[in-house]
Amino acid sequence: MCAGCFNHLLADARLKDETATCPNCRCEIGKTTCLRNLAVEKAVSELPSQCQYCNCQLPRHLLSYHEQEQCQERPCSCKYTRIGCRWRGPHHELQGHEETCVHPKKSGEEIMEALQLIQSQQEEKLKMYNDIFNLLSLEKVTFNDLQLKPYRTDDFLTKLFYETSRFTAFNQQWVIKAKVLHDQKDPTQSIQRSLAYQLVLKGKLTQPMSVYFIALKGPYGDTRIDQAIYFHEFTADSSETELQELPILDSIECNKLLAAKTINLRLIMFQLPGKQ
Repeated sequence: MCAGCFNHLLADARLKDETATCPNCRCEIGKTTCLRNLAVEKAVSELPSQCQYCNCQLPRHLLSYHEQEQCQERPCSCKYTRIGCRWRGPHHELQGHEETCVHPKKSGEEIMEALQLIQSQQEEKLKMYNDIFNLLSLEKVTFNDLQLKPYRTDDFLTKLFYETSRFTAFNQQWVIKAKVLHDQKDPTQSIQRSLAYQLVLKGKLTQPMSVYFIALKGPYGDTRIDQAIYFHEFTADSSETELQELPILDSIECNKLLAAKTINLRLIMFQLPGKQ
């Protein structure tokens, strides 16, 4: 089976608290018991496969290049996208569209409106990186490489959760807890799967502590995670943050995390000055 289906199968088994088995022969399967069959992969690469855009038949190993560079039906964007054109269509219509595109003939004021929208999107991304750089200049910065391990509740219908071991930061003990979002009773029906996590203080505070935190993929992880900075003021009455979504790229990447025995994360924490 392909890697995506393999990870989805392992993820479903973990959510259902079952042993992952091959859907064909029902033998037990797992990350440590399954190997790539290079001979079969080579044979499969020569089999005909259908282009998703033009439906022509090509050997599988040539399909990616065809869809990205050669197919006349592949989706393309207008070269005037930078000044606001949102046209998107098949490659064979691209030249005709660009020759008649109205955006180069618009007034400077109209173009400026489109550019301002594009600029605001870029500024939002830039703000994220500037915020991270500003936080890195704080006096109290720490990071921990953590492993989220799965466990199940004792409810009648058990639910899957994750939790790290205790770790130390800013002279306090902490844990990370996580849960699966958009799950269903039958996880095989879930196509929009994601994770949410919260930072939990395990000690007692005498004064409030203001903390920014950001979760990244761990040093041994290959899951693509975007950046999102969260803030919480910890007090004697507020020792847990709200559940914050881990900005995983998509459900396929989430399945890769769930398929593994543990989830590796790197948590960076920043304490605001003037607080204990």
